[in-house]
Amino acid sequence: MSTIRAFIAIDLPADVKIALGQIAATLGDGLPRGAVRWVRPEQMHLTLTFLAETPVAKVPAIQSAMDTIAAQQQPFALALAGIGCFPNRRRPRVVWVGLAAAAGSGESAPLLALKAALDAALTPLGLPPEDKPFRAHLTLGRVKDEPAAQAVAWATPVPRLEVPVTAIHLIESQLRPDGSVHTVRHTSRF
Repeated sequence: MSTIRAFIAIDLPADVKIALGQIAATLGDGLPRGAVRWVRPEQMHLTLTFLAETPVAKVPAIQSAMDTIAAQQQPFALALAGIGCFPNRRRPRVVWVGLAAAAGSGESAPLLALKAALDAALTPLGLPPEDKPFRAHLTLGRVKDEPAAQAVAWATPVPRLEVPVTAIHLIESQLRPDGSVHTVRHTSRF
């Protein structure tokens, strides 16, 4: 059976990607070379659902579910909100910038509703939600040297740039030795 490695995500405006790249560069300046594998700014996005290896035969049903959900959504906005890591600062594995409601603090109710609608629509297709709770974040880098990465300057300022959310995208991710290549397979506009 033919499969694609895929995920559903929200794209970011160019100014946000540039700012995230600058933040990553600032964080990387204080770390040994190779301690963190930084994500290229053009690859940055907000993953809503990681579908992993997905049968190509399910792609039309996924696209249809995305279109149905998008037709019921109103555009909303998020904002960049601080630097963090998974699972914690003592054992950093992923360095990220968080997202919050554009108007204040905390995660956005429309974002959480969108995520819940996606999970509900994909489960009958044999694509259940991940076991871990959803946390809106933009991955800056993946840690390769935990002890060195503990020196990340967590207090690095993050500009409160807005991320307008007007569509969701089905993205195919092809893993290659020089990094993954992302191809948008479908877009569902709100």
